[in-house]
Amino acid sequence: MRDNPVKHRLAAGGRAFGAMTFEFFSPGMPQIICAAGAEFVLFDMEHSGIGIETIKAQIAACRGLDIVPGVRVPATEYHFIANCLDAGAMSIMVPMVESVEQARDIVNFAHYPPVGRRGAGFGMAHDDYGPASVTDKIAMARRRTQVIVQIETARGAAAVDAIAAVEGVDVLWLGHFDLTNFMGIPAQFKHPDYLRAVKEIVAAAERHGKVAGFMATDETWARDYLGHGFRMMAYGLDSGLYQAALARGLAAMREAVPEEKSHGRKHKTA
Repeated sequence: MRDNPVKHRLAAGGRAFGAMTFEFFSPGMPQIICAAGAEFVLFDMEHSGIGIETIKAQIAACRGLDIVPGVRVPATEYHFIANCLDAGAMSIMVPMVESVEQARDIVNFAHYPPVGRRGAGFGMAHDDYGPASVTDKIAMARRRTQVIVQIETARGAAAVDAIAAVEGVDVLWLGHFDLTNFMGIPAQFKHPDYLRAVKEIVAAAERHGKVAGFMATDETWARDYLGHGFRMMAYGLDSGLYQAALARGLAAMREAVPEEKSHGRKHKTA
């Protein structure tokens, strides 16, 4: 079974940079992300509408690559977490985590006994269909599985210190849009209440030996949140990166053709 170097690097106090995929689930996407220099990729199931078959294919496409595959599941439910782990996910991200009890359930779903209650299935995708002993596979799964909980509601922010203290939680991931929505200050990312919550998420992670995580959508966000103390960072959205690059290229072509400035895509009229 493959190990999870991202989890171990973060646990040792390092940083890890990667990507999230929301739209482009093509066979070549993991290789493209890896070639760009990402250390991990998180495939989104919460907002993308994809199912376990797509997830299994994307994780399979990560085999042989120097990249750690993870999945954001839609909700705190056993079958989502266990299915994605059986498909080979090394990291599990769960949205809307608001309590110690919920965090404990996630850890239980993600690990085999005696740590948790994940059901046994071996000689499958998650262990690369290998012949190693079940005892060794359980130990490796415990070592490599990374549990990421999202703090993105006012209730979650209020309980963040207790959530961070739960054994088996590895990363507290800030859901910035949802957090501002639930705080009643939608998209007000300079609001003092939001900034206090951000500071407390990082502080809770540091107090309990965990990692603060965040997805930046541009370079300014990336620099700012690294400055806040976040150590696991994704850069995206995938569709936004493509759209922005395409828009720049189209604008450059139109600038190079003077008549396009006046009529854009319209045809000239007599």
